[in-house]
Amino acid sequence: MSLFENEEYRWRETYFVLFPSENRPTAEQVVAALHQVNENYQLADVRKNADGELESLTILSPDDYAGMDITFLGGAEVQEHTEELIEEMLPLVTGQEKERLRKLPEFDARLDVFHFEQLVFTGPVEENEMDEFVDPGSLLIVLQKLAELTGGVGVDQESGTLI
Repeated sequence: MSLFENEEYRWRETYFVLFPSENRPTAEQVVAALHQVNENYQLADVRKNADGELESLTILSPDDYAGMDITFLGGAEVQEHTEELIEEMLPLVTGQEKERLRKLPEFDARLDVFHFEQLVFTGPVEENEMDEFVDPGSLLIVLQKLAELTGGVGVDQESGTLI
């Protein structure tokens, strides 16, 4: 079950890990890598294709009041979106980041990382009060690990940051 369907979680933002399709990891590799960085992650709904490659999974990180849905996407749609990302982000990055950004068209596969916050309140809450509980630590660790595993680059489209 996706966290989009879970009323205990609210979607916050979407991040991407772009990589060459020949580096697509197996579900087992992803699960092992995530448990290596934090054995307390709760992994659920791990789905793989006939070759054992990752299709999707859900991560819960109760310590961070966070969760993530991760899904694989490949092909022309990824390349089209990557071109849009580059155009959008190019004015936001400088120096070495520009060079990394220019390499993104080489990547034809992507992991979408949907970041969710766990709702811990029962009454009305101001938006800025919610931010006090959400810790982006697990998100950043997961993005770095997935980029390392795939030989890819993590992308925060909103801030124009490459991870």
